[in-house]
Amino acid sequence: MKNYLSIRDLSLSFGEKKILKEISFDVQKGEFVTLLGPSGCGKSTLLRCIAGLEQPQQGALELDGQAIQQRPTKERDIGFVFQHYALFPTMTVFENVSFGLKARKMDKGTMNQRVFKLLDLVQLTDFADTYVQRLSGGQKQRVALARALATEPKILLLDEPLSALDAKIRKQLQKDLRHIQKELNMTMIFVTHDQEEAMLISDRVFVLEAGEIVQASSPFELYTSPESPFVAEFIGNNICFDWEELDEYTPVFSGMGNRHLYYIRPELISTKAIKGTFRIPVKLKNVITLGNIRRYRFETNRGKEIFVDRLNDWHEIPETNYLYIDAEDMIVVDVPRVINE
Repeated sequence: MKNYLSIRDLSLSFGEKKILKEISFDVQKGEFVTLLGPSGCGKSTLLRCIAGLEQPQQGALELDGQAIQQRPTKERDIGFVFQHYALFPTMTVFENVSFGLKARKMDKGTMNQRVFKLLDLVQLTDFADTYVQRLSGGQKQRVALARALATEPKILLLDEPLSALDAKIRKQLQKDLRHIQKELNMTMIFVTHDQEEAMLISDRVFVLEAGEIVQASSPFELYTSPESPFVAEFIGNNICFDWEELDEYTPVFSGMGNRHLYYIRPELISTKAIKGTFRIPVKLKNVITLGNIRRYRFETNRGKEIFVDRLNDWHEIPETNYLYIDAEDMIVVDVPRVINE
């Protein structure tokens, strides 16, 4: 399959601080890619470089077979949705969505048809004549999305567009955004620091750490096969053990030394002895109710905390017990070697 967006060796520094470090990746047409990472990892800066809002010191950007790194933002044919909407408060919903089309001098009939098609897609047809300051946060973000799509860009960039919304509205917009993306077969690159959000809406997730992409995988692969300690600890609630800890409980990993870290996903931990598992003595410290989930916090004799989530109807357990792990369920991750220069 031909790459639709290609980025090669993109680097950017602010003064002596390296923000992006020789980043390279490809995106396919119609793909939904999420840039995921903690604050300061460079994900929003990378998005701004693609849009032309930041100028990298080196690197090549190609979109739909055309080099765009020297083009100004307005000539890149890219849509951008910001976190804080960037709408015109004195305009109606219709006027906001049609703004870019008027600037391109589109005829009125074609413009009206396109705007109302988009308003129907984002479920705002009845609000066409409403001024945007009267809308809720979720509705404003729908307007921003429709406005960005109105000019039919080749690719749509979204910089944490849902982070300012409350949880219920955010979850609904996640579903709606994915539906719209599939409906239009639109190539989208989405930025977030929310792991659950990234896993829910993406075809692939690119995890960034300190200006580098450390893993680019499907959500399933990212969760089940992390390639570094950073990814294993950033995605989900994996519990980490070193070799010395495990050597107290099982001989399976004897001799492997400190070259690796060992992770287990919490849903694979059992409170019942199962053939082939090894046991870890723990003490139950407290129980937290999270809606339909109960979170049990255990502590090992080394003071390590282990959280196990179960449905509310799970049986009660005594304060002192064992947890059981199948060694084959553990994820073995190489520890990066530090080279002293």
